[in-house]
Parts: sequence; structure tokens; C-alpha cells
Amino acid sequence: MNRKIYINGQYFDRENAKVSVFDHGLLYGDGVFEGMRIYSGKVFRLLEHLERLWESARAIALTIPITIEQLMKDVDATVKENGLEDGYIRLIVTRGAGPLGLDPFRCSDPQIIIIADTISLYPESHYTDGLKLVTASTIRNHPAALSPRIKSLNYLNNIMAKIEGLNAGCIEAVMLNHKGEVAECTGDNLFLVKNGVLSTPPIDAGILEGITRNAVLELAENAGIETRQIPLTRHDIYIADECFLTGSAAEVIPAVEIDNRVIGDGKPGPVTQKLNEAFRKLVRQR
Repeated sequence: MNRKIYINGQYFDRENAKVSVFDHGLLYGDGVFEGMRIYSGKVFRLLEHLERLWESARAIALTIPITIEQLMKDVDATVKENGLEDGYIRLIVTRGAGPLGLDPFRCSDPQIIIIADTISLYPESHYTDGLKLVTASTIRNHPAALSPRIKSLNYLNNIMAKIEGLNAGCIEAVMLNHKGEVAECTGDNLFLVKNGVLSTPPIDAGILEGITRNAVLELAENAGIETRQIPLTRHDIYIADECFLTGSAAEVIPAVEIDNRVIGDGKPGPVTQKLNEAFRKLVRQR
């Protein structure tokens, strides 16, 4: 199927969906984005995603040229335009075109782009058997340099860690923060289970506050599972009973090995499976 790409209120075929080569989103990674899942024709937690988009934009002094209410309507319309029941949305806001040079205030006409398509981030076998992870030497950006809570178009930090993981034969890699604590993976948040307690790094550990992460925390609390948002180290992963990752594209996926060390018994654990089932039920309720 030929997907229709939304750009500033108009739809274009994939081949004709274009932005200027002078757009600062391309030249300098100057812009923000969101990745969202479509379930049964509806975008999961759309408002929460857009609120985070607006926060990211405000943090980099980028004015989104339409209202959040209008963008919600445009996202829904793009899903319908592409006839998607299940899929993925990539929503991008760039700084817009401007002259060469860093000055963002010489840019005009921010570009709003909505891409709707299907996605398969990991093979199904990884959901049943679990992922193998490696710790990357590339750390998360220092929060005093660029806040990890800004979901910006500049993902080179994550890409460098991703390359390390792939070169080690692992699809995902764990990134540490500037203090040597566990932050997150290259594209997903990380959870551990030890003695029935669910732990995940806190927001100030240098992570993106994931929408799926927050949904899983809510599900765990509703299920009576004790949850903690505390600093974690690699040692905590090494001795954990279970480990899993969360993200809009990844959903909930178990990890069974890190740095050539088996996590728990080397199989997806009961808490992981319980929360995975609860999450899949949650996204289908709507």
C-alpha cells in the first residue's frame, strides 16, 4: 500500500514527501519527535505523547505552529487516511529552513510531519526467548549538556551505543549515565525484578520518561507488585531474577543475558510475562 505522509496539513505520496535540504532538522538535528503505537485504529496515549512533544519543543525554544488539539485531530486523520488498524506513528517537528549556520532564530516555517506505517522492531522469537544485551562504553549525554528528557532529532548518542551492541551481536545495548549508573537502552527503558520487587532507574538517572514505562509502572502497582524508581548499576542487572525493556515500538520485551552473564534462569520470568499480558490487554481495551 502506498502510504500517505502528512506534512503541514497536506498529504503526499512517499516519493513526494519532502522537506528543504536547508531545514535545520536535517542540518543540525534541530527538532523534536514522538514515536507512537496504533492499536485497533487508535493511537495509544496520544495526549501524553503530544504533551511530551510540547515539553521537548519548549525546552529547545521551538514553537509548534498549531494547537495540541489540532495536532491530535491530524494524527487521528492520518491513521484513517492510511487505513491502519495496527501500526506506528512517527511525528516530527523540525525547526524549519534557514541559512547555513547555527542561529535557530533565522529559521522559518517549522515542518510538522506525520508518518504512519507498520512496524516490527524485533523478531517474535525475542519476545518468547528474550534478548541478549551488552553494556555500551558510550554513555548517555550528560544531563547538564542536553537533557535526555528532550526527545530531539539528534539521536547520535544512542546510535553510537547501538553500533556497539550490533557489533557485539546484540540488538540492544545498555547505556550508563555520567555517574556509571544504569540509564536506559538505546531505544528502550529498562526494568529489573529481584525478589518480586520491580525496579527501574529514576527520571534523574538520565533517561527519557517513557510513555510505555509509565504504563507498566501503573499496571504493576494495580497488580500489587512493589515498584521502586531507584539508581541501579550493572551489578543489579547481573544479579536480577528478571529483566525486561519497554518502549512504544518494543512494547514489553524480556532480556535474558547481559555481558555474557545469564539473567535469572535465562528465560522470561513470571513478573515479566504477567506485565506483558497486562500491557497487551491494556492497549486493546480501547
